[in-house]
Amino acid sequence: MPMRSFTDAKAMARSLRAALEKRQVAVTHAEALEIVAAQLGLENWNILAARIAAAEKAGIAFDQTAPILRIFDEVKAKEFYVGFLGFDLDWEHRFGDNFPLYAQVSRAGLTLHLSGHHGDASPGSTVFVAMRGIHAFHRELTARNYAPMKPGIEDLPWGLVMEVTDPFSNRIRFCEKPRP
Repeated sequence: MPMRSFTDAKAMARSLRAALEKRQVAVTHAEALEIVAAQLGLENWNILAARIAAAEKAGIAFDQTAPILRIFDEVKAKEFYVGFLGFDLDWEHRFGDNFPLYAQVSRAGLTLHLSGHHGDASPGSTVFVAMRGIHAFHRELTARNYAPMKPGIEDLPWGLVMEVTDPFSNRIRFCEKPRP
């Protein structure tokens, strides 16, 4: 199931009510909508409803971003993205025998495409990833003892940043925003 966005607030409220009913906690639909608005960091349901209406009126929605990163060695790519970073290999595609790999990896809502095709992407690209849980992710990566990569965390004005570089010189900057 794809990750829900703020435009799914009514469905989220219904799911919340159903989950609470199983625990014998009764809330009205209006209360559930207020809780969902608060979970999304908004003051109340009216503000969230206005944002939903504006998004629907615009008719434009971006469901997911999947940066394409150029790779040259499938074994090294899987070792780094699946073995070290802990991504799942969702699928692989080839146009035929002896054709380059095109694959998708994902983890916790982040999707990346890896391509061996010349022209799909430039080696040495940088992807900026906003995230939560950077310290836990750092501990996990450090525990893997991946010899080519020992990432650290920098405390910068825009947040905590941990940068990793894949075997093909592509950089991923994981950033957790500072807490207010």
